[in-house]
Amino acid sequence: MSAADNGYDLAVIGSGGGAFAAAIAARRKGRSVVMVERATTGGTCVNTGCVPSKALLAAAEARRGALEGRRFPGIRTEAGPVDFDALIDGKSTLVQRLRAEKYTGLAAEYGWHILTGTARFTGSPDAPALEVVARGGESRRIEAAHYLIATGSAPWAPPVEGLREAGWLTSTTAMDLDALPESLLVLGAGYVGLEQAQLFARLGSKVTVVARSRPTSREEPEISAALEDVFADEGITVHTHTRLTAVRRDADGIAATARTGDGRELHLRATELLVATGRRPVTDGLGLDAVGVATGERGEVAVDRQLRTANPRIWAAGDVTGHPQFVYVASAHGALVADNAFDGAGRTVDHHHLPRVTFTTPAIASVGLTEAQASAQGHTCDCRVLPLEYVPRALVNRDTRGLIKLVADAATGRLLGAHVLAEGAGDVIAAAVYALANDMTVRQLADLWCPYLTMAEGLKLAAQAYTRDVTKLSCCAG
Repeated sequence: MSAADNGYDLAVIGSGGGAFAAAIAARRKGRSVVMVERATTGGTCVNTGCVPSKALLAAAEARRGALEGRRFPGIRTEAGPVDFDALIDGKSTLVQRLRAEKYTGLAAEYGWHILTGTARFTGSPDAPALEVVARGGESRRIEAAHYLIATGSAPWAPPVEGLREAGWLTSTTAMDLDALPESLLVLGAGYVGLEQAQLFARLGSKVTVVARSRPTSREEPEISAALEDVFADEGITVHTHTRLTAVRRDADGIAATARTGDGRELHLRATELLVATGRRPVTDGLGLDAVGVATGERGEVAVDRQLRTANPRIWAAGDVTGHPQFVYVASAHGALVADNAFDGAGRTVDHHHLPRVTFTTPAIASVGLTEAQASAQGHTCDCRVLPLEYVPRALVNRDTRGLIKLVADAATGRLLGAHVLAEGAGDVIAAAVYALANDMTVRQLADLWCPYLTMAEGLKLAAQAYTRDVTKLSCCAG
């Protein structure tokens, strides 16, 4: 179907990473595009997610570095109170600049319109269309050859007695507070909860974390345990295997009741409560039933491996699909949709060797299978855990908090997974991605060149641990 027959080649609902990747790819193919955004252009990553959180984490780490400077002989540093207003203003200025440069500016450069309004499917499965209602109430009908749902996800809160009445912060609203809270109770110990907990603790808040199981429960237990020690050293209290049962707000802030796994009842107080218990796809109000698009148990848009919905003209990309909630996944989805919709490329989603990073300090990064996952898939595992005290880069940094764990198949030696808790873990894990993608063995990884005094050398050392005692190596002898 041509643009002339249907108005546009592609109509996109949403304006985040997946939406922009699809729109750019479509425009490069000479296709016409229209985009509808009901809130702020740019989606989660630039506005309320990656960019602002990592900007504030970097600032908090700088302050912590000043407080910890005494670990280097001859260095004396100090840090005063945080000017929270100035910090938040600086974050907001950065967000606004990147939104203009990387989103609204790019749309103008590539030549597509961004309509402000709420989109809803109308018509029928055979003749889908969009009704777009602007903030002023006026509406318009959009017809296109193909449609992309890229509406992302939103924070989700569990049912807890009194929570709705007491109110809570999300990671978004916490980063827009007018003042630094004296104390903060964080519900949830996934990547968002842990990053926010360490962020506010390093800025000066007294932080308590309530975790349903253990911190970073998707990661190896060795990493969870080591991170708990890091948090304890920084004065962050973590209650593992604990559930929040009731919340109320009074004149002094939040009063919460929690129950531990062994049945003990805890009474917790904080100035503010941050709920970081995950995100759910945003599909309410899209009118998907009218055009034959199905959703799953959590509201995610059901798609096949090519990201096509049950309606052959409607596609979905990013968080709304229920796939891993990373902006790099959303961007890959968007480009894939454009190729499949307009070129019939038949490309499929492949999440094998997909890395993930949690930007705590030290950071957590993983790719491939955990030991438990490998065993569940029938592998006889051969694992090595290398504490950072045997990595020269960590020694010269005078910070050996962390570890590297490799998971290999015992019969073949093939690397199955890599898991890192270290400074710069996100950069280290990239090498493991390439090793996994090429089906390398730990012996091959051990024999590769790796520059000395880099944290990535820890991967090589962990691989060498399969055949030798790395504690008996000289610091620069591979």
